[in-house]
Amino acid sequence: MNLEYFIKKEANYNLWANKRMAEWLLQKPSKLMKKEVPSSYSSLFTTVLHILDTQRFWLSLITQSELLYFRNAYESSSEELLNEWIEQSGSFANHIKSLSNDNLLKECEINTEWTRGVKPVFEFVHHCLNHSSYHRGQLVTIARNAGILDPPNTDYNFFDPLQD
Repeated sequence: MNLEYFIKKEANYNLWANKRMAEWLLQKPSKLMKKEVPSSYSSLFTTVLHILDTQRFWLSLITQSELLYFRNAYESSSEELLNEWIEQSGSFANHIKSLSNDNLLKECEINTEWTRGVKPVFEFVHHCLNHSSYHRGQLVTIARNAGILDPPNTDYNFFDPLQD
């Protein structure tokens, strides 16, 4: 196995897992998306927005575009947020699919108020995907605290790249 295969499969897994979570939440009453519970992000809505904005940020960094920082507010509906999350996850995965092994090994610089450094592109991609996975777990906990008890299983063992 090589790096290119691994990272592309991880990006596809992230898209699959995010899509499952979003489609599950789209079936729930939208008022539950903003129900506040004790967590690092206080609701399903703010957690999804954080995952989405983080993916947007890292994609803008690795594509060397203007950095897309985190939004302080999101005025659209929960449905629009969840659909944007699916779309952005697809954009992220599609970009990763377009990268060669050399592109993944290329050095990328980050210079923000909260972090600085140079790493290969694949390390930033891996960090972003790991971050999304971490917060998907929080979505399950927040949902349970909001009374939603039937989360989808997004464990990697259930991911079949041949079905997507």
